[in-house]
Amino acid sequence: MIKALALALPLLALSACATPETRVRTALIDAGLPRSIATCMAQRMVDRLSIGQLQRLSHLSGLNERTIGQMTVREFIRKADALGDPQILTVVTTAGLGCAIAS
Repeated sequence: MIKALALALPLLALSACATPETRVRTALIDAGLPRSIATCMAQRMVDRLSIGQLQRLSHLSGLNERTIGQMTVREFIRKADALGDPQILTVVTTAGLGCAIAS
């Protein structure tokens, strides 16, 4: 038991240090976007959205019933639009289109 706890504590400490960009990237991947596009979008979005907006966006990950890498940027934009926040929609759209073109 003590060994398991000793191994788990460093992992918990590392997870607490995750940057907002890492969290956003993970949420985008969990939502079903391809890893390369999720990485690109996360870089563009973290500086343009508030923590609260990023948290709202992270809830979209629970809406995906597909496997990772199976959601298109267009589908993700449509889901982001359902949040009803014009700034989120603008940032997601510009980041998504820019990253889709770049990849």
